[in-house]
Amino acid sequence: MSLRRDFIKIPLAAAAAAALALPGVTAFAQASAPVTLLNVSYDPTRELYVEYNQAFVKHWKARTGQDVTIKQSHGGSGRQARSVIDGLDADVVTLALAGDIDAIHTNGGWLPKDWQKRLPLASSPYTSTIVLVVRQGNPKGIKDWDDLIKPGINVITPNPKTSGGARWNYLAAWEFAKRKYGGDAKAKEFVQKLYANVSILDTGARGSSVTFAQRNQGDVFISWENEAYLLEKEFGSKVDFVYPSLSVLAQPPVTVVDKNVDKKGARTVAEEYLKYLYSEEAQDIIGKHFYRPTSAKAQAKYAWQLPKLNLFTIDEAFGGWAKADKDHFADGGSFDQIYTKK
Repeated sequence: MSLRRDFIKIPLAAAAAAALALPGVTAFAQASAPVTLLNVSYDPTRELYVEYNQAFVKHWKARTGQDVTIKQSHGGSGRQARSVIDGLDADVVTLALAGDIDAIHTNGGWLPKDWQKRLPLASSPYTSTIVLVVRQGNPKGIKDWDDLIKPGINVITPNPKTSGGARWNYLAAWEFAKRKYGGDAKAKEFVQKLYANVSILDTGARGSSVTFAQRNQGDVFISWENEAYLLEKEFGSKVDFVYPSLSVLAQPPVTVVDKNVDKKGARTVAEEYLKYLYSEEAQDIIGKHFYRPTSAKAQAKYAWQLPKLNLFTIDEAFGGWAKADKDHFADGGSFDQIYTKK
């Protein structure tokens, strides 16, 4: 299925009667003309940013008096990064993995190499992980990654060439097999068997979600945790999900696209837009939408729905995203070697 990028315009919230100056924000912002920001994001963040954007424009208006309109663009993370490189006028990017933002630096110098140092926690204000969504009642008895390579199991997952979520999926399965069966050669055999059971590779995670839940394709959908909760919320009588014995700590990062904000004179509001993701109001919204907050207060509030898991990081298991991309997703990498188009 071809997944279009959706653009969502967020209406301006009602302003507070008295505008107060935000520390570090100049008086120029208070008097300046309205500004429009474009947040280029990945598939499953649509609902999160709809609510967050409303909170931010209200906050910004109350503090500075400046009107802000925020537009959203969504699609597979890798494809979204390519769109920015090709000229999509993003002010901020909130993508699925650091490697996609690194590519925006490498291909055109749209932002500095050390972009991850500009915000706390390597510029990742929330985290997530990968789970297995199954049909209600789990009729195929799927409990762990092993079950996905059994004969007759129809697996739905996006294409790791275009989707950041799909890359997390792929590497989670690889590391599980590497630890259980011993070594990369065994892991490669495992993921080859897994992808032999994949019937449809959509371009992004939301496309795969639609394929599984609305089109009723597949026995199991390898999914972001937050997307699994959304599916359960909407299709509770049709789907369920299980946590595998090992998964990955997904750390979706955010950053300003320097060339674009400087050209538009929007750096101040764009930077504050991302900084506000770390505020308690934003962290509560993040937990509400089933992402894993980074603030202790929000973590405690949403602990009931976000259990502690056995997670590994990309740095620990694969030496970072640059190496993982080169070894697995670049042309001629392991994915190209193991995947045969049906």
